[in-house]
Amino acid sequence: MSFRDLKPEFDALDINILGISRDLLVSHQKFIDNHSLDLVLLSDPDATVMKLYQAFGEKTMYGKTVSGVIRSSVLISPEGVIKKHWTKVARAEQHPAQVLEYIRQVKG
Repeated sequence: MSFRDLKPEFDALDINILGISRDLLVSHQKFIDNHSLDLVLLSDPDATVMKLYQAFGEKTMYGKTVSGVIRSSVLISPEGVIKKHWTKVARAEQHPAQVLEYIRQVKG
């Protein structure tokens, strides 16, 4: 499941989902159109924001150290407080359901 697939469940919990990548806005729109996304995608071409959230930096890929995007998720309260940070998400297909379950447990 993707965040897109689970969006109605996040919406029911009053959770806004934002995605961010280094892609430019033009490619974001193509991606949104191609995947029928109803999510906000932010553009961070120089990775300024991603670096602040440790979502860009050194990682190992095929045995080599490279710089790039580090798949992660951050749960931020309406007041701007980081409530949970999932760093280095390994199984992207399982991760959205894990985030949803965490939020349900916290909201009780």
